[in-house]
Amino acid sequence: MIHRTFGRMGWSVSEIGYGMWGLAGWTGSDETESQPTLEQAVALGCNFFDTAWAYGSGRSEQILGGLLKNHPGKTLHVATKIPPKNLQWPSRRGSTLDDCFPPDHIREYTEKSLENLGVATIDLQQFHVWEDAWAHDERWHRAVDDLKRQGMIRAIGVSINRWEPANVLETLKTGLIDSVQVIYNIFDQAPDDELFPLCRERNIAVIARIPFDEGTLTGTLTKQTRWPEGDWRNTYFVPENLSASVDRALALRPLIPPGMTMPELAPRWILEEPTVATTIPGMRKLKHAVANLAVSDGKRLDPKLVQQLRAHRWDRTPTKWSQ
Repeated sequence: MIHRTFGRMGWSVSEIGYGMWGLAGWTGSDETESQPTLEQAVALGCNFFDTAWAYGSGRSEQILGGLLKNHPGKTLHVATKIPPKNLQWPSRRGSTLDDCFPPDHIREYTEKSLENLGVATIDLQQFHVWEDAWAHDERWHRAVDDLKRQGMIRAIGVSINRWEPANVLETLKTGLIDSVQVIYNIFDQAPDDELFPLCRERNIAVIARIPFDEGTLTGTLTKQTRWPEGDWRNTYFVPENLSASVDRALALRPLIPPGMTMPELAPRWILEEPTVATTIPGMRKLKHAVANLAVSDGKRLDPKLVQQLRAHRWDRTPTKWSQ
């Protein structure tokens, strides 16, 4: 497992981290399967785990807490997120800090997460949605400073709304944010434009999420794919999105190198970007953890292929179904 430096925090983190949304709150979540998968990830060198209170109303955090107890001597970096008070994902234009992150809410959910995780300090606490209009509201500045001074958190980050990588730039210029989590993959390349240059300038760590574009970049979806009742993907992959996504994935197939699969190509492309500190695929099954973590082997893609994949950039704007 290759490690990268996590921005100005200086942590050495596995370049393939572990996204824990799918371990709680998804149809098909099975803790008897997720527990050995997490253990295998640790054995293979993964040391960065990203969860959130919203993933199963704290259950994902509790699962991670169990893993931490099993490895008291290991450095496993814990990242979690504060849910917006109004429970709206993403935040809406016009939403206020009072709607989403009033100071007492920031503290309350940090305390909840500390209890769920069973730790005295959270490495990285993150805002689970964000509006750049809040950048200069000193109430969250003070709340974050208090949490750091009191040893409850080490770093603060922002998880950026889907397809809005510029909706945090003014906030990053305050100097108060240690990391950003943003959708970045073969299709979603917009962070390259403004976000990544500012992160490099300010030494802000980047967490690349959704490396498989919610499953499109596994190459397994078809235009007939459906999920069990209650699975959020049924509301995300509405017909217009599913059809376009499958077409985009099919267009990539001729570029996959011999002996490689699309699920391998997708994270390898992300790791070509040095601004990314870690990418966090979801891994509910043991075979997925083994395959994803094996990508961290130092092998580089052909530069010509990287440029060809850049031509598959897909600029999208938020819609009522994009969440």
